[in-house]
Amino acid sequence: MGIVKISDELHEDIRKASAVMVRSINAQAEYWIKIGMLAEANPTMPFSQIMSEQMRHAEVEIRKIACG
Repeated sequence: MGIVKISDELHEDIRKASAVMVRSINAQAEYWIKIGMLAEANPTMPFSQIMSEQMRHAEVEIRKIACG
């Protein structure tokens, strides 16, 4: 584990997002870092597909919810 220096502004954005997403500040930062790495490694893949692939890799069954 290490220390990553970030701006106060980015830290505040992470803090706010972590409250919305019900994650710790560190977990939110780690999530954004992981998604960013995956997006850079797969530049043609949309976010929804990246997430679907990660869920499939973790063997999480995604069920579609009917709207209406």
